[in-house]
Amino acid sequence: MGYRKMTRAVRWIAAASFAAAMPAAYAQTPPPATAPAPTAAPAAEAPPPGLWINGIHFSAQIQGGFTANPATPDSGVNFGRLFDDRANQPLLNQLMLTANKPLDPKAEGFDWGFKLQAFYGSDARYTHFLGIWDQNPGPGYRNQFDVTEANVLLHLPVLTEGGIDVKAGLFTTPIGYETIDPSTNMFYSHSYIFNFGLPLKHTGILTTTHVSPLLDIYLGVDSGINTTIGCCRGDNNGKPGGIIGFGLNMFDGEVTFLALTHIGPENPSRGLAPAFNANKYLRYVSDAYVVWKATDKLTFVTDFNWIRDDFLGNAPFATGNPKPANGFGVAQYMSLALSETVTFNARAEVFRDDNNAFVAAFGNNNDFARVQLGMVPYGPIFFSNKPTTYGAITVGLTIKPELPAPVSGLMIRPELRVDSALNGAKPFKNGNASSAVTFASDFVLTF
Repeated sequence: MGYRKMTRAVRWIAAASFAAAMPAAYAQTPPPATAPAPTAAPAAEAPPPGLWINGIHFSAQIQGGFTANPATPDSGVNFGRLFDDRANQPLLNQLMLTANKPLDPKAEGFDWGFKLQAFYGSDARYTHFLGIWDQNPGPGYRNQFDVTEANVLLHLPVLTEGGIDVKAGLFTTPIGYETIDPSTNMFYSHSYIFNFGLPLKHTGILTTTHVSPLLDIYLGVDSGINTTIGCCRGDNNGKPGGIIGFGLNMFDGEVTFLALTHIGPENPSRGLAPAFNANKYLRYVSDAYVVWKATDKLTFVTDFNWIRDDFLGNAPFATGNPKPANGFGVAQYMSLALSETVTFNARAEVFRDDNNAFVAAFGNNNDFARVQLGMVPYGPIFFSNKPTTYGAITVGLTIKPELPAPVSGLMIRPELRVDSALNGAKPFKNGNASSAVTFASDFVLTF
């Protein structure tokens, strides 16, 4: 079954496989959870709440959560989960600080801005840029520091009437519907697509060309998935990656569509046994989602995902020559406002790990980063026993009570989730069950 300590050689190959899984844990300035728009957001009637000084917005956000898994003993691991991976234990997921000067969406001439964002918490184990605090403070520390954004923003009034927006530096991925920022998601738990089918971050340049009110074109170049540039702990292969895609804004914003692909070599060229030329093996990460705001209270989102790696087809058991590995899935979301303060959310997902190369759980706090670096994991990495088709249904509430200043927002999100292996595999309950039921809740407090 999947829960086993791997030998040293197997761990090297697994390490490469988890660079793929990492979205290798994947957003540009994150889209709203109920109506993300791939095109430039319309100007708000009033600035977002929080502290503004000379056009710069300062904010703080705290997220904590708890996942009850009756089938998993205390200090156990929820298989197939990352940010909410610890069963029956409270987590301080994120204590985040942000300073940003957003671009003026009505700017007709040149404009500039920036975003600086960092946090402390358990989520950082899965969101590190390789080369920045990726093994600090050490394997025994669940709560770690992470930089999520450090970039400059430019609006250039060239080529088209809408101009071109440029983002340069460290930034979270624009690919996929769910985001690192918990305040923009429907649920505390994340989809298989988010955890194992997407990147999380990039270092490079991303351009968004506003061709028309209908169409945006995305082009970018970066050092790869979840990594910085060069040296011994940054980009761990010799070639760059890139982002390409487009967004549509239709029916006065009632329907939006975003389709993006990232292509590049992502497996580490050092540390694996035997060594190989990682630049020969590409990873393709493609995601497309459509948001339909059916009414003022009802929103539907459909997310399609495909991840392919030229190297990982024999992972995690490392037999035979390298071959491609594929994972693909679809997730359907629904959000219904029941009142001004309570929203009902639902998510149904199917994700196929066609080579048993992507979906896993990590026993040690630093191993998600270590496997991307091509380093031997400190602890066990848990797999299913065979290629598996995963299904998950999640239902929950988002409760937003009104609180006085300086609090600008509070979200409480209880949820019930049922995960199943749809093809007879037994990845759950230490490799003894084909399904798992969890109850969870978190809070997101914003200042």
